[in-house]
Amino acid sequence: MTILSTVNQFTEKQPAFTTGGLRALIFNENTNGLAKSGAIVRIGRKVLIDEAKFFGWVEAQNGGKND
Repeated sequence: MTILSTVNQFTEKQPAFTTGGLRALIFNENTNGLAKSGAIVRIGRKVLIDEAKFFGWVEAQNGGKND
């Protein structure tokens, strides 16, 4: 099951990410690889985050290492 969240819902569930920081990642999604990961879903003007794909992208930023 895919879990989609708005930016505000996501930051409430995941306090390690700030609203501004997440919006900056989304703004630069074409240069930071987030768009390619498929983690950002747009429906009209609404921006949703696919949580599983987002965290997959986060892990890839760390070389896939999990401490």
